[in-house]
Amino acid sequence: MVFITPYFKSPQAFKAGRAASQAHSLLNRSLWKSFVGIWVLGVLMCLVLQRAHAQSPSNAVVQMSEFKFERQEDAYLLSNTLNFELPQAVEDALSKGIALYFMADVQVAKERWYWYDKYLARQERHYRLSYNPLSRRWRLVTSSKPIANSGLGVTMGVAYDSLSEALSAIKRTTDWRVIEASDIEPGGKYRLDYQFKLDLTQFPRPFQIGTLGENDWTMTLKRSQALSLESPKLP
Repeated sequence: MVFITPYFKSPQAFKAGRAASQAHSLLNRSLWKSFVGIWVLGVLMCLVLQRAHAQSPSNAVVQMSEFKFERQEDAYLLSNTLNFELPQAVEDALSKGIALYFMADVQVAKERWYWYDKYLARQERHYRLSYNPLSRRWRLVTSSKPIANSGLGVTMGVAYDSLSEALSAIKRTTDWRVIEASDIEPGGKYRLDYQFKLDLTQFPRPFQIGTLGENDWTMTLKRSQALSLESPKLP
């Protein structure tokens, strides 16, 4: 004969199981809300881009009117001036609260006919331009590293009263220290590679997808120039 003994949970075990079930349910609801929020953000960004793109043609042309690379004391400094206007699609996105990211990159290479060129120095400048509809002011943050949202609290920014003033700070570079004179090797040919672009890699992922194939968002300039550099003379 087999006896079946009924099993009953203790009150403590029952409460613990119920609490775990509620926590799991809350976690699922939180994940679902996050997914829906990201999806809605992506849809809204795509709609903004499509509407702005349909209203005006592309005007994403970046040119350089001044370029100077010279030695001052113990280093080589770069000064340059860019000329460009924001396409209407990009400016509309900025006015709707979407921050813009720009990047300037400069590299100095020693050319070698027998092997790959040897890069001696590389410098970067990253810009984050945003607009505050409440104060109606533009804020520009500059950094030597990619600007993440988590770092804005400790990164200093400058506020401007107009968009043209903020863009002027991006367009003009003065005495950018690129390479130390002591890093220049005796003899050889040198080349400077410069690039400026609207950096889409720092945008949120839904925004990056929405800008694919949009000419308005392809703002870039590349320039390579031969250099005549001298190593510092020994005392």
